[in-house]
Amino acid sequence: MSKFPTIPRRIVTGINGGKSVIIEDAQVTNVSEDFPGLVISDVWATNTMPVDLSKELSIPNTAIPVTPPNGTYFRYVSIPPDKDLGIPATQEHNRHPLFHQTDTIDYIIIASGEIYLVLEEEEVKLSTGDIVIQRGTNHAWSNRSDQPCIQLAVLIDAKHSG
Repeated sequence: MSKFPTIPRRIVTGINGGKSVIIEDAQVTNVSEDFPGLVISDVWATNTMPVDLSKELSIPNTAIPVTPPNGTYFRYVSIPPDKDLGIPATQEHNRHPLFHQTDTIDYIIIASGEIYLVLEEEEVKLSTGDIVIQRGTNHAWSNRSDQPCIQLAVLIDAKHSG
């Protein structure tokens, strides 16, 4: 069983009268559960570089992220087992129904559980503590275990060269 809650708590800091303070301490409300058991929460987003520390950007939660131009996402994802999403165990790895590609560089940490990173030509099994640098490739996540996998990800707007 995962040690993480289904819906994460978010603590936001800020400055008040020149002193650092807690601006918000609450369970996140920007949560999407489009597929049974798949929880996606885009916890924070920005749309400028350098980042404007005085503003929060409200964004819609989507299964496939749409990072704002010159922006970032901080994303919490709880991925249930494939069988709970109706994905057959015999699914060919390069035909996974959740394949997608974004114009981002993604820094992903597997916080709990295990999952397969599926690419067009190969795949790799990831476990708690593994880190992925995902550079705009077509990919999918396949949870072949019996437990949810928690990912924490920072997605940064990027462009393909050439």
